[in-house]
Amino acid sequence: MSKPNVISADCPVVHYTYHAPSAAALTFFTAMDGHQDSGRPAVRSDESPGYLIFTDRDAILDGFQQPDLWSSSALDPTEPDPPYAMIPIQLDPPEHAKWRHVLGSYFSPGRVRSMLDGQHRMAAELVEALRHDGQCDFVRDFARVFPSRVFLEIMGMPEDKLGEFMQWEDGVLHQDIESDPDHSHRNAAMGEIITYFMGLITERRANPDPEASDVVSDAIGWQIDGEPANDADILNCLLLLFVAGLDTVASQSSYMWLHLATHPQHRRRIVSDPAVIPQAVEELMRAYPIVQIARKATRDAQFHGCPVKKGDMALFALTAAGRDEHAYPHARTVDLDRGVIRHLSLGAGPHRCLGSHLARQELAVLLAEWHRLIPDYELVEVPNEHAGGIWGLDSLPLRWKV
Repeated sequence: MSKPNVISADCPVVHYTYHAPSAAALTFFTAMDGHQDSGRPAVRSDESPGYLIFTDRDAILDGFQQPDLWSSSALDPTEPDPPYAMIPIQLDPPEHAKWRHVLGSYFSPGRVRSMLDGQHRMAAELVEALRHDGQCDFVRDFARVFPSRVFLEIMGMPEDKLGEFMQWEDGVLHQDIESDPDHSHRNAAMGEIITYFMGLITERRANPDPEASDVVSDAIGWQIDGEPANDADILNCLLLLFVAGLDTVASQSSYMWLHLATHPQHRRRIVSDPAVIPQAVEELMRAYPIVQIARKATRDAQFHGCPVKKGDMALFALTAAGRDEHAYPHARTVDLDRGVIRHLSLGAGPHRCLGSHLARQELAVLLAEWHRLIPDYELVEVPNEHAGGIWGLDSLPLRWKV
């Protein structure tokens, strides 16, 4: 194991493990709050190879807006030279913009709005199927099912394979330092996904549907700089969409419902005044950001007072950005009347979340339909959460009166 770099004498060293073992829900949020309190604009993890953790919202925003200094080629701070490149999230300008242009139409505001009625119907059906049971595991039975079905429709993938897709997604995103110390399980799961997409692309080429407008059907005709995209790049792009589509909204909503199950005053507000739901989406995303993403320095520099060497890794912790008391009064508490919230929970700069419109709409639909049909519920027991690039709950047992 290599010795961590000494980045700055004024930069406190903290114990931080990126792929930390599962712990009781909100453990990681509390720990990040503590790191933020101990050092601004950054602390340094003692985890090899030694990396900065930016804890200040302004520094995090600035980093996202400087892709010439902070490359997206490596997203895991413990893996500065990854054996894969998910497209477009691991591309830097100008290549990144070319792929984002290709993908933009699938997640445009207009296309997302066209899905709204169908999403309301789907969410209502899922809640109705659970309502008379008086209990559920919210993560397993609802949070993961709804966005996955939406995603599979956009991608043009069979819904009857959802269980298998979930297993692959778990392998990529939900391993920790104990279960997968050398990333072999994650890389194997990525291989499974890519192999599946290779077969799907081969099948679509052999049997094209001229009426199809889903991502996979369109992918075989994508062009970059006027030339057909090569299969390796297409597969890496589909890999990214798969991972993001099956996990982000599920993980974000799990923390929202954990909060609402334990803060009845906010739950009652949503039930009595559904007009507050868009504001609740923004405030809950701000208070419980799930993405912790790294960048790799492209050159020696001074960044917000921190000396950085070419090749250094830095974690831009969106949890710290959203809960920064310097940026938001009483940042670690939820205030549904906070007003305009310029949070970074969906990123910023060139890599701002491509699916932000879809994510916001899905979360609003989930809040509306669930609380229309199950207005009062409680937490059965405190669940565990997992770490990595996307934090989430392993489960969320809820119960209510029938």
